[in-house]
Amino acid sequence: MAKRRIKGSGAIFPRKDGRWSGYVELGADNGRKKRKIVYGRTPKEVENRIRGLLNDLASGAPPPSRSPQLGQFLQRWLTAVRPSLRPATYVSYEGVARLHITPRIGRITLDKLTVDHVAGMIADLQASDRLSNRSVMYVLLILRNALNKAMRWGLVGRNVASLADGPRVEQREARVLSPDETMRLLAAAKGEPIETLVVLSVSTGLRMGEALGLQWTNVDLNRRQIRIDKSLHRVTGQGQVLAETKTRRSRRTIVLPVMTAESLREHRGQQDKQRRAAAKGWQKSDFVFTTLSGRPFDPRNVQRMFRRVVRKARLPRMRFHDLRHLCASLLLAQHTDPRVIMETLGHSRISVTMDMYAHVMSTLKHDAADAMDRSIGAERDR
Repeated sequence: MAKRRIKGSGAIFPRKDGRWSGYVELGADNGRKKRKIVYGRTPKEVENRIRGLLNDLASGAPPPSRSPQLGQFLQRWLTAVRPSLRPATYVSYEGVARLHITPRIGRITLDKLTVDHVAGMIADLQASDRLSNRSVMYVLLILRNALNKAMRWGLVGRNVASLADGPRVEQREARVLSPDETMRLLAAAKGEPIETLVVLSVSTGLRMGEALGLQWTNVDLNRRQIRIDKSLHRVTGQGQVLAETKTRRSRRTIVLPVMTAESLREHRGQQDKQRRAAAKGWQKSDFVFTTLSGRPFDPRNVQRMFRRVVRKARLPRMRFHDLRHLCASLLLAQHTDPRVIMETLGHSRISVTMDMYAHVMSTLKHDAADAMDRSIGAERDR
């Protein structure tokens, strides 16, 4: 393809990485020509960026500065993406940029940033901060995300963080209970402050934040439906924050099993008694799951109460989040269509659901083999 040339700029030409680049002449400084290089996925994209720069210069706008340092760019990126992030996610991103990325490679300009710089940061994180492989991978993923935006803004021609190898992360094994163990868990939760929360999570697979953010205005017990559109999270420096769910798929309507609807009905009656007992000390809110004073449950306290329930049921250690996997396994055992499970759990892609299927399938295979063993064994004993 022939090189293109726009008046006031250099040629637009292909790069070895498959992208295109060009530049705009910015005059001279001490006898040296100054140029602004721009990048794009297509010649047309580069051409549009060049024309935009030329129009800015023609209107009297100051010429673009040299390539920013990575630390400066990360601040600009965080400002740009903040409106689209949940508060807890933004706090997490900002902390990673400030504590782990900027101190190590933040002074390097974007046009000089290399794969070796990123690889060195990864090695230093593992050695100096003693972060787990999972935490180091999280840092790398955030840098990749940021540099993807830098590519879209035409600041770099490639994402060097995507070319760097991250540490190997072992897949966490979810604890999936058998039907008997599930009944023990539900029995152990009986009478506990989180009884209905456990029942709801086992039967619907809600994320903890979704369950704690559930409000009575989104509950229709007559139709046995709940509407999920918000999530409650603890954010450092801000306390409990109620925000919209992360994705469009997360906003969903779930049909409740009869036992779950009845549990919620009883829970509402208990909450009404607590409200009358607290009188003026009750904090007005519409949350379904609250303390004796009407405040929404704190995720950390829920985790502690859940661990107590697990010990009471004499079950191996498990996380509250494992109840999502338990819900998926129960639905799978009932031959529920994967699409229905995807909608119930609020997965963004069917592949996420199928990955969960693959995990719980091994447990169900063992159950099937045990059932066959019992059946064949009983037949042979006759």
